Amino acid sequence: MSVRRAGAPALAAAVVIATVILAAAIALVPRDARKQSLAEARAAGSGPAPGADTAGISSAGPDNDRRLRRVLRRSLREAGGASGAWVVNATRRRELFGRHERVRRSLGSNAKLFTAAVALRRLGPQAKLATTVVGRPSRLRDATLHGDLHLRGGGDPTLDGAALARLARELADGRGIKRVTGRIVGDGRAFDSRRGTAATDYGTSSEIGSLSALGMRGVVSLDPAVHAAARLDDALEDEGVRVDGAPAAGDAPTGRVVLAAVRSPRVSELVRRILKSSTNFHAEMLAKAIARKRGRVGSTRRALREVSTFARRLGSSPDLADGAGLSLDSRASPRSVGKLLLAMRTLPEFDAFHAALPIAGRDGTLRRRMRGGRAQGRCRAKTGTRVDVSALSGYCRAASGDTIVFSLLFNRVEPARAKRFEDRMVAAIARLG
Repeated sequence: MSVRRAGAPALAAAVVIATVILAAAIALVPRDARKQSLAEARAAGSGPAPGADTAGISSAGPDNDRRLRRVLRRSLREAGGASGAWVVNATRRRELFGRHERVRRSLGSNAKLFTAAVALRRLGPQAKLATTVVGRPSRLRDATLHGDLHLRGGGDPTLDGAALARLARELADGRGIKRVTGRIVGDGRAFDSRRGTAATDYGTSSEIGSLSALGMRGVVSLDPAVHAAARLDDALEDEGVRVDGAPAAGDAPTGRVVLAAVRSPRVSELVRRILKSSTNFHAEMLAKAIARKRGRVGSTRRALREVSTFARRLGSSPDLADGAGLSLDSRASPRSVGKLLLAMRTLPEFDAFHAALPIAGRDGTLRRRMRGGRAQGRCRAKTGTRVDVSALSGYCRAASGDTIVFSLLFNRVEPARAKRFEDRMVAAIARLG
């Protein structure tokens, strides 16, 4: 009994000494190391301290990447059809996901990404397209112009009745013309004679309109040059100017002087309308204007060669049949689209290109999509929709602050259903931390 009583104080003393030694050892560990050990313990399963705020905290990159890949794989599998995707962290130059990313798919309006990029590069964001009236001032005597006035088109896709009315006022008030003894002759020779694209068998259509250097917005006409000339004739009559001859089409002779002019908005604004609102007429008109830049007749065929050459220099390889993507034969792989988007970030025209893309949940063709989620306001992308085709390609500013480039191309699917998967996939991209 006496041995047991003597051992108890000794045991208590040993515990006290051990506690003191342990406390001293902990004090010698640097504070950052203690925090790191605590974080590792929590990650291992002990969890955060009660009441800790964990909202918005993401796990390390690799775990985040794995979660993203799971969402993307599941979405592509459930969507079915012939689909592919490519996702890249542009900030860190790291591929995050690829599935059938090298297989070409029908693009729908994602083809407009290529047209818009080349228009900005070749024409320049500040360029404008002019529509002019030319004639001979030497034949203007006593407010009468003897001979014809030629309305020369420059491929302005915004040309409308209001623009022609401005031309008429300039001729009447600025030039003092009260009578034209000849005709108003429309000159649309800056573009070729094909009024449509491969998707419309090169004829006019309600989806595109009438492609011509004198094509007017919202007008379908078999002879756009005569139609525009007739509208200018009417506008001149409204200004009190009498035109003796009937409107006609023809080439303006050389040596004529510009008597009046109107200009389109800047190319950057035209590209904005092409990408935000997915305007087919603007896309095809601007495609022909790209070909015209070289001093040759503007044609879709020449424009597509320009686009292909430009894309190849950026490491992309689309196979386009038109500038707007109405043709199902306009195809590219998700990787090719992504390569274009990546390369555009290195060019001086990128700001205009990026600003022209629809913003998720805010404007353009994405204004009603992805509202209230992580992608709203953080992602900009071009939509694409045709029969059995849906596409979405663009940029996201992820939760981490990194820029993510993505291209999601769905073929042989029901478009409305595919768009739900696109929204889910882009939300997962935006959540990357």
